This record gives sequence, C-alpha cells and structure tokens, in this order.
Amino acid sequence: AGFIKSPLSQKRLTQDSVELYCEAIGNPIPEIQWWFEGNEPNETYAQLWDGARQDRVKINATYNLHSTSTISISNLTSDDSGTYECRASNDPDRNHLSKSPKVKWIRSQANVFVIERPEITAHVAEASGKLILTCNMSMPSTAIGGHDWMRGEKVLQTDTDSSPITTYTIEGTMEENSGVYDCVFKTSPTVTAQVVISVPPQVTAYKKSEHGNEGDTGVLTCKNPSFPPVSSWVWYRTGQEPIVNGSGRYIIKSTGNKTELRILKLSIEEDTGDYYCNATNKHGSGAATVNLRVRSRLAALWPFLGIVAEVLVLVTIIFIYEKRRKPDEVLDDDDGGSAPL
Repeated sequence: AGFIKSPLSQKRLTQDSVELYCEAIGNPIPEIQWWFEGNEPNETYAQLWDGARQDRVKINATYNLHSTSTISISNLTSDDSGTYECRASNDPDRNHLSKSPKVKWIRSQANVFVIERPEITAHVAEASGKLILTCNMSMPSTAIGGHDWMRGEKVLQTDTDSSPITTYTIEGTMEENSGVYDCVFKTSPTVTAQVVISVPPQVTAYKKSEHGNEGDTGVLTCKNPSFPPVSSWVWYRTGQEPIVNGSGRYIIKSTGNKTELRILKLSIEEDTGDYYCNATNKHGSGAATVNLRVRSRLAALWPFLGIVAEVLVLVTIIFIYEKRRKPDEVLDDDDGGSAPL
C-alpha cells in the first residue's frame, strides 16, 4: 500500500472545525484508520472512531478503486491539539489480535494546533444620519495584518492596518441597512466576528393597488426586506378578524420575508377594499396596506363598446347629412336641364 494524498497540518481557533484528508492505493485495496496523540508528555496514540469525543468526530471512508478517508472535528477545544496519524494497510492479518501482520501499517502524520479564540467586542452607533460599526479585539494571539468588512460574500472595505480596532461607516439609518456584517481580522488563522443590525419588520406592499376581474383570482403580496426575518404574518381587513388560511375563498402562502394572499372567485360587493398585511419578529411588528379593486367582467368590453358607439354615431351623422343633401341636388339637376324660354 502507498499514499496518494497525505493529511496537512493546520492552525485553527477554538470553536472552529478542522478536516483532514487521506488517500491510499494498493492491491488489495488498503484499509485506512485514524489515530491521535495529544501534547501531554505521557499520552500515547489512540485510535479515533466515528462519533468519538461526544460525537464531534466524523469519519467518512470510501473503498472503490483506492481508499479515501476524511476525518472532521467540530467545535474544537485546546484538547484537540496534537498529532493526527493516517494509517493504511492491506495485510489480511492487520487487525488480528494475536498474529503479527506480515506487512506493517504505513503512516502519514499532520499536526493540528488549536489556538484560544480571542474575544471581539462588536458595537453599532448611530449619529448624524450614519451608522458606525466597530469591532475591538482584546489580546490578539498573533500579529494583525489588516481587516476586511464583509456582508455575505461581498467585501465592503479592506485595509492593512495592524490595529486591534476596526470601524466601518454606513450612510443611512438602521432600518435601511439592517443585516449581518462580518469584521475579519487578518491573523493566522483569521478571526471573524459578526455585527448584527436588527430592526422590526419594514413591510412594503408589492403593489399598493391591485385590480382584478369579477370571478377571477386576486393575488395580494407583501414583503419585508429588513433583518431579522419575519416570524409570523397576518392578513386582515378593517374592523374584521384576521383572515384564516383555507377559510372560505382565502389562501395564504407565507415564506420567510414574503407573504401572499389569494382570493378565489372575486366579488365586487364582498372583496373590494383595503387589506392589511402585518409582520412580526422578536424586535416588533410592521404593516402595509393593499387596496383591491374588483371590476365587472363587462369592464373589459367597455373600450370596444365605446368604439362601436363612436362608429355608430359617425355613421348616423353621415347618413343624415347625405339624406338632407340629396333633395337639393335633384332640384339643381332639374333646373340645369330645362330649355330656355
């Protein structure tokens, strides 16, 4: 047996996760095992199993054309620091308790260093129409080579300053810029903290006024672009109880920051009016209004009927004009054809 890929040594912070990869080849296909030796003086190698360390250890192995194995450890602690050894063997007696294998296990090692995560204090201040986001790292464990400010995958600001304090300024209010921002300290390994701007739902109607034809299905939509997401949506009309999904002709579909009210078989008398969508999260609630106008089915024919009426009026005027003009023309023709006296 021989290794195609060996695990690589890594530095990680406490509470992070680490993943080591090992790949071996041979005929027959070799078995792969993972072993660990800690940093304590009297500690010896011990085999690692899937589900070890209170289920923080996960081992995934596949044996196809060759052997591959991945070990991942989540929620790292300082006790996870040490030497991880990938062992591979295809000897039939490799796991025999009393018989020594003819072929020794081949071994490949990687060191994992788990460093105590430094404490970062995050803060948001609002002043003069601006938001100032601040991250302050106490007692950095390694040198700081700069900072990044990110929102999702987008880099908002970057620098090469070695200060343990970094700030990012946003134009606007908290309601306009709610969300999760990451401040990244370029250390080895990198340290990231979150600055969260949370506000009550800022609900808006997709359309403030919706139109529908009698007998059709009306669709009213509201959304919330702010953070955190909405935990519950409620639709209601003025002076009435909240609309229950599936009751009567109403169907409500809500997914996170969007809600939709469908009204089946629209009625001019019953459904015309204002509808309110109310959103709630742990920071408060917000609402928006949608006005629904229901038109008669004949409304679609009105433009056509108007054109027909105009044509009929025009034809009538022409007909009357022609009818009044013809007697005069006949008299003129009679006068022109008489012999002189």
